[in-house]
Amino acid sequence: MHRFHLQPESWETSALPPSESHHCVNVLRLGVGERVTVFDGAGREASGKIVTADARRVGLKLSAATKSPPPPCAITLAQAVPKGKNMDLIVQKAVELGAAAIAPILSDRTVVQLDAADLEKKRAKWREVALEACKQCGQNRLPDVAAPCAPKEFLERADRSDLMLIASLQPDARPIKAVIAEFVSQHSRAPRSATVLVGPEGDFTPAEFALAKSCGCIPITLGPIILRTETAAIYCLSVLAHELFAPTKL
Repeated sequence: MHRFHLQPESWETSALPPSESHHCVNVLRLGVGERVTVFDGAGREASGKIVTADARRVGLKLSAATKSPPPPCAITLAQAVPKGKNMDLIVQKAVELGAAAIAPILSDRTVVQLDAADLEKKRAKWREVALEACKQCGQNRLPDVAAPCAPKEFLERADRSDLMLIASLQPDARPIKAVIAEFVSQHSRAPRSATVLVGPEGDFTPAEFALAKSCGCIPITLGPIILRTETAAIYCLSVLAHELFAPTKL
């Protein structure tokens, strides 16, 4: 069944926004009487029947909504923006792996150079990628995609996670499972939020690593093989989801 995003504020009117209505009528060729699924990006989902089919406004009759609970741990991926379209791939996979937020990072070694206007266009594109990924994979929670910023700006924000990690090739880096086990031992519970920083093609600079560690980030190893930045992001999210979305197994 086709899935569409229905903004929380539009839930009562049960009408798809213009972009979704256009896709429904002009692209998918759906008409009155056909059934669809809608989700609000905050965990709510409902099935519905099309009652009016206009390319600018599709009206729906919705059934009772269900609510998907959030994961036990809210995971934030702080990803240095790679070159080409690799960030699109990273955003897509972050959605599929249950990330709660994605923070694009512009490190000193980031190849991509963007002005303010380009940054906002990129952010809009990444949000669109995240939304399409939600539609395709059945994810009812739309991750927040933050405005791209420098590592210092990101790390100095007030909303620190319980567990702060940074992917590292340095000799002091530790396995993710060992770091999580230590947290559980110290706090008698699993972390309710976690952030992992993943560097660009040339990795973070020594100064950026030092800043991250001074802000509480624990260096983690991703194994003996040097991974591409997009692979590193998927690796980190996969392991964190496996370990933190089922805290009773810790």
